[in-house]
Amino acid sequence: MTEGALFYMVTHMKTTIDIADDLFQRSKRVSSECGMTLRELVSEGLLYAVEKRSSQPAFRARAVTFKGKGLAPEFRQAAWSAIRNAAYEGHGS
Repeated sequence: MTEGALFYMVTHMKTTIDIADDLFQRSKRVSSECGMTLRELVSEGLLYAVEKRSSQPAFRARAVTFKGKGLAPEFRQAAWSAIRNAAYEGHGS
């Protein structure tokens, strides 16, 4: 052991995952070519995916507004089905 080395207590969780046969075969080949176990490759991939997603801000839809005074008077108290039927009137069956 070298002086100043950091040691971390690492725990492992066993789990079962289902992956497509083709992805499994490609993953085994890549891990073998890189001199690593499939477990190491999967852990590396999961770490990459988690870090990538946690570093991106959550998607926020911008507020969209329209000029006007809301629904036309004849639709203000109407059910959604009546509004939908009027919107599609004359456009198909």
